[in-house]
Amino acid sequence: MSQIDVLSVGDVVTDAFVKLLDDRAQTYDTDQGAVLAMPFGTKIPFDHSEVLPAVGNSANAAVNFAKLGLESGLVSNVGGDAAGREIITTLQKADVDARFVHINPKKVSNYHYVLWYKSERTILVKHEEYKYHWPHLRPKEIPKWIYFSSISAKALEYHDDMVEWLNDHPEVKLAFQPGTFQMEAGIERLKHVYARAELVALNREEAVFVTGGNYDDIHDLFNRLHELGPKIVLISDGPNGSYGSDGENRFKMPIYPDPAPPVERTGAGDAFTSTFVAAIIKGNNVEGALQWAPISSMNVVQHVGAQAGLLGEKELGALLQKAPEWYKPERI
Repeated sequence: MSQIDVLSVGDVVTDAFVKLLDDRAQTYDTDQGAVLAMPFGTKIPFDHSEVLPAVGNSANAAVNFAKLGLESGLVSNVGGDAAGREIITTLQKADVDARFVHINPKKVSNYHYVLWYKSERTILVKHEEYKYHWPHLRPKEIPKWIYFSSISAKALEYHDDMVEWLNDHPEVKLAFQPGTFQMEAGIERLKHVYARAELVALNREEAVFVTGGNYDDIHDLFNRLHELGPKIVLISDGPNGSYGSDGENRFKMPIYPDPAPPVERTGAGDAFTSTFVAAIIKGNNVEGALQWAPISSMNVVQHVGAQAGLLGEKELGALLQKAPEWYKPERI
């Protein structure tokens, strides 16, 4: 087989979407954020359900990399159940190399429930406790890049194994999109991961949480993240656009205009980040990669789930050609 361009690493799950009826639930704001509310202790009709296998931060990225023409693989774990078999089959159909997806015969696969209300969702998550082992990669299996994202809170030592392997293979670059548990572990525990990263991607709130920086000062957030080690920093900011820095050049990028109201927002961040990384892998600079990423996330939210709206390079290029004049990075 051809050398893998990018090997994504992280948990893989099946998402079961339940589309709630607009008049059977409601949201309201609290000091802790918005709350989804439904009647308690009764039966509630719903619109329909959809089950989507082989998703999750790293799996979504792996499928997107393949869609964009890169040789893509996934390192992950599944159980020895029907859901695990379906995950592997789905990855293979998406041209993702699944040879490093470890089957745990006595375990079940990760299965999440998504409460889909209007265009937003609340996800009920449970990460199964697998024994994480960094795979033994033969010389022909060593990728050009590792894309590392969300993984179980029980897998902190796995980070150490990965960094040790990366330090033995300095030619391999690391893109790090921290998941919730990885951010909660703190900078001190994962400082070796940030230090080894070529690229780190966070949204603005996450960047503040990780660094303790000033939310209103994007340069402060960039400075703090670069001090951790990465050469490239990507910060997304929802409807306000995104920011990218290579340490010397810093840019702000607007969002790509939505052709219609979003259908459902799951996977928009994964599409954004992995498209940016794919553009970098293909030789683009930060300025160029920032023009690719918002187009992918725009199209993902026009579909249900994280993968149905992923674009090939030709489709992405065509939409870039049709972009309005104002759709371009601004140096900051």
